[in-house]
Amino acid sequence: MPSRSRNGYTGVPPWIYAIAAAGALFVLLPLAAMVAKVNWNQFIPLITSQSSLTALGLSLRTSATSTALCVVLGVPLALVLARGTFPGQRLLRAFVLLPLVLPPVVGGIALLYTFGRQGLLGKSLEVAGIQIAFSTTAVVLAQTFVALPFLVVSLEGALRTAGTRYEAVAATLGARPTTVLRRVSIPLVLPGLASGAVLSFARCLGEFGATLTFAGSLQGVTRTLPLEIYLQRETDADAAVALSLVLVAVAVAVVGLSYRRSRPLPAKEATSP
Repeated sequence: MPSRSRNGYTGVPPWIYAIAAAGALFVLLPLAAMVAKVNWNQFIPLITSQSSLTALGLSLRTSATSTALCVVLGVPLALVLARGTFPGQRLLRAFVLLPLVLPPVVGGIALLYTFGRQGLLGKSLEVAGIQIAFSTTAVVLAQTFVALPFLVVSLEGALRTAGTRYEAVAATLGARPTTVLRRVSIPLVLPGLASGAVLSFARCLGEFGATLTFAGSLQGVTRTLPLEIYLQRETDADAAVALSLVLVAVAVAVVGLSYRRSRPLPAKEATSP
């Protein structure tokens, strides 16, 4: 018997729900176990300690900056990959998306050999009096490196789904390419752009390996919340669990916001004039 809902056919056989429930439990049970280990009597003091607040504030600031940088770099990349046609396009896409599958520590090493004191660009920057490695700037670059593909993937998919019909119409009416981009292309894919930016922010917030390798762990300078959790795990397990719960709560809120922005309109709403 076909699976149905109040709105019609869902296409989901009943047995799929059992497997989906197992998948959900696989994710939820570890989180529930962590919640069970929280020392609720000391929860507020643990998450409001000076080191915790400093790490949280640094994470939020650097993640916001990195997300803005992802938008500045990612929008042109997504446009070129979705709309352009040139030799090596597939290879460029593969390299842009490479941080999705690379271990973050490898990304940190690559950044270190690029912007470090003896790196490819670091030597010239050092002569100019600019030091990037083991600074807050290094945190931003590490987060941007690992989060940029999330924005590119989301926006490129939105651009391909939207097609080029409206842009072509605008061009035939005399609009210049920049005007078409500003008045047609970007507004069409704004939900995809917002979703990609939110996901990039979430990825920046949880970045650990590349940050530790490239930026180190200097309190108030490069020690973000994930690094603080890692250090607290060795000295104060209660603080580590409490801060982990805070990070999970922020991530859930961010991902929930991303889903809400990217959710398609209902049929009636989408077809209404």
